[in-house]
Amino acid sequence: MSTAKEPKKSPLAHLAGLARDTIPPMHPAGRPFVLGAAAATFLLRRIWRPAGVLGGVLTAWCAWFFREPARTTPSREGLAVAPADGTVSHIEPAVPPAELGLGDEQMIRISAFLTIFDVHVQRIPLAGRIETIAYRPGKFLSADLDKASEDNERNSMVIRGADGTRVAVVQIAGLVARRIVCSVAEGDELPAGRTYGLIRFGSRVDLYVPAGSRILVEPGQRTIGGETPLAELPQGNS
Repeated sequence: MSTAKEPKKSPLAHLAGLARDTIPPMHPAGRPFVLGAAAATFLLRRIWRPAGVLGGVLTAWCAWFFREPARTTPSREGLAVAPADGTVSHIEPAVPPAELGLGDEQMIRISAFLTIFDVHVQRIPLAGRIETIAYRPGKFLSADLDKASEDNERNSMVIRGADGTRVAVVQIAGLVARRIVCSVAEGDELPAGRTYGLIRFGSRVDLYVPAGSRILVEPGQRTIGGETPLAELPQGNS
């Protein structure tokens, strides 16, 4: 019994495929910055060649900063995965942001601090429906401070899973970050791991999970957005 052979790829096509698999795509929010840096590089090169080299490095860094790598999200039910790349800075009981309307009952807050070297897109931590999105202006304190969760500019969101379990995820601006991007809307049904936003430059992301959740990470641990399990959730907690 004969089987059809796959067409042989040319060396150029093979290299192009490797490049696509190795170099992550760029988040659309980064395009204006990269195009601006590229235009500046072109002008600087015409004025002074060494300045053009520095401009080229800056352009490459901007493209790298806004990268949006593909991730494989665990499919096991009842897991809340990391909404961002970063370092776990705090795990503590805390009342979620008041603007979300979740009441005064404490949940468990898992905070991750992002440096300028981390991937800065945020991902949905739990498959479900977006119930609430609330933006609140605020300060621009260093995102690794405890009071950044309460005082800094933030964009908060509640997600209800299929079994009624609710989690909250909060994008928090930092000392350098001055722009929070959220590209989803209330009522959207989204899978875990889907990119939903971005914070430009150093920042912090908080995930609130129900009390009684089994926390799977420790302070100081590195997380991979959309992949690292942060907590096993109690089922049917509404």
